[in-house]
Amino acid sequence: MKHEFWHQKWQANQIGFHLPEPNPLLLEYFSALNLKPHVVNQTVTRIFLPLCGKTLDIAWLLAQGYYVAGAELSTIAIDDLFSSLNLIPSVTRLGNITRYSAPNIDLYAGDIFDLTPAMLGPVDAVYDRAALVALPEDMRKQYTTHLLALTKNAPQLLVCFVYDQNAHAGPPFSITDDEVRQHYQANYALTLLGINEVIGGLKGVCPATEHVWLLKPYAHN
Repeated sequence: MKHEFWHQKWQANQIGFHLPEPNPLLLEYFSALNLKPHVVNQTVTRIFLPLCGKTLDIAWLLAQGYYVAGAELSTIAIDDLFSSLNLIPSVTRLGNITRYSAPNIDLYAGDIFDLTPAMLGPVDAVYDRAALVALPEDMRKQYTTHLLALTKNAPQLLVCFVYDQNAHAGPPFSITDDEVRQHYQANYALTLLGINEVIGGLKGVCPATEHVWLLKPYAHN
């Protein structure tokens, strides 16, 4: 999927994927990550949101006392997010990536494939609600491999849409349970936490469910 596709969506404010409140699935299932207390020995618990947009999930995580890192292509989304948080970030150029930082939050603007582990820093958990489902099939293996390297196999809370792909071209794309296993079962113990109906269907076009996965690294990882 071309960068221009997403830039045009943000420029035209065609962001039906942006929810006006924290995602109910995050609130319901976040505790399954069983994260350590927010501050242990003066270190923080840092959560990474790939392709985060300007999601209000970030405000919720910050309010719980977590440190948040996010990757996002659109600077429009990043500017809107910091504005909604009433924060003025410091801006640092890191190669092809631009880092926007404020207390307890770092957002990395640019192509996520240009983001390196050294740029991102430590990650205690990943919350992927909008990344895997945003990518076409021919990019998803590259993404999941890169995400594993970026986060050093940090545990994940993953949300996927499942529906008849013939009824809607996407994005968001349908990610079957089998595909989740293909991408992640070599590195994680997978638990399907819940299956929730999308009320009214996906964009009102077709029936769909959201599948919530817990990905826990194997002990040897």
